[in-house]
Amino acid sequence: MGMTMDEESRPRAIREILTLRYWTALRQGRAFSAADFEPGDSTEVIGDLIIRHIKGLDLKSACVALSGGVDSTLALVMLRAAMPDAKIDAVSVRFADSADETGVASRTAELFDADHHVIEADDYLGDLPKAIGITGLPFWDNHWYHVAREARRFSPTVVSGDGGDELFGGYTFRYSKFLAGYSPSMSPRERAELYMDCHQRDWVPDQIELFGQKARFGWDAIYSGIVPYFENRLAPLDQVFLADINGKLPCNWRPLNAAFNGHFGLQSVTPILADELVEYATHLSNGSKYDQKTGVGKLPLRRLLEERGGPGLVVPGKQGFSVDTKGLWGSHGRELCGQYLEDSRAVRDGWINREWIAKHLHRPEPDIRYINKMLGLLALEIWYRIFVTKETGANETIGV
Repeated sequence: MGMTMDEESRPRAIREILTLRYWTALRQGRAFSAADFEPGDSTEVIGDLIIRHIKGLDLKSACVALSGGVDSTLALVMLRAAMPDAKIDAVSVRFADSADETGVASRTAELFDADHHVIEADDYLGDLPKAIGITGLPFWDNHWYHVAREARRFSPTVVSGDGGDELFGGYTFRYSKFLAGYSPSMSPRERAELYMDCHQRDWVPDQIELFGQKARFGWDAIYSGIVPYFENRLAPLDQVFLADINGKLPCNWRPLNAAFNGHFGLQSVTPILADELVEYATHLSNGSKYDQKTGVGKLPLRRLLEERGGPGLVVPGKQGFSVDTKGLWGSHGRELCGQYLEDSRAVRDGWINREWIAKHLHRPEPDIRYINKMLGLLALEIWYRIFVTKETGANETIGV
């Protein structure tokens, strides 16, 4: 990984991962500033930029992580356009206790002459030690571990649609809420607080009670990393775009995916994050990406998909690689969390508050936010037992 949670960095890492679901020290790629989001014109066409990037890689084959959503579908469409005669495979993940959306991906793969393979992730939590052992970090949502492990069977290159949401306005559920609560009189701190209120699945109302003394948690430390994105003259929505592109993508998904790809010997290709396309996309006006009246985002990518692939490729409401955490919790997640957290080493050593766990673990009707947080604590506990107390092996499989 190149960045580990040593004793000095551990308090900040634990605070951020359990509050933001990313760790700023993991940043992969450059940091974006307000200047990147000042509107500008470009004569380049998105499709041409993507195809030029892919052709420049001189790939002989590729395996696409295909969820059936806009970004991964576009990656496949443009890959086939750039490599008309190459062998292309596609992999999708079917999670137990979750909605099965692999049928959409299968039909798309067939349309573009890609051999489709479905990964059955029946024991998603069971592989946590293996995934955490590879990354060295306590994140519980490690679907890319399953993707990379399968993709290596078909090609030394794995292709993803990473970056579409951040660059082209895909987090529509967040934008409408932010704009509804926004006032021009708000201070940068108040805008940052509103922004965090649009990320409620990342934290819980009694977040401050979750931590033990060693974590030294305080909201001021969290906001100190977010407020700068709102200290500029950008339009409110562009400030949200700026905060988003500096968050989970560079400080969670990209470094974790890189660790999994490296472990399984894969070359990673992310066409939407090609340097020229990033430069183009950040300077597009927010209105060209997101329609505030209809609530539809990623407008340029949707138009490109229709032009290059035909209408009806993407099903409305497509979730992508998404685990139904309530289903996971009900099947065995709660029991597994109880098994590890009721005798937590992280609690014993002062990082997490025992009373908080006791209060929320066995709630009869748990809120999705608390389920997500419990799964985050489970990942922290497994990480702690692998790397701190060293009583759990990174090749183990856990179960109830």
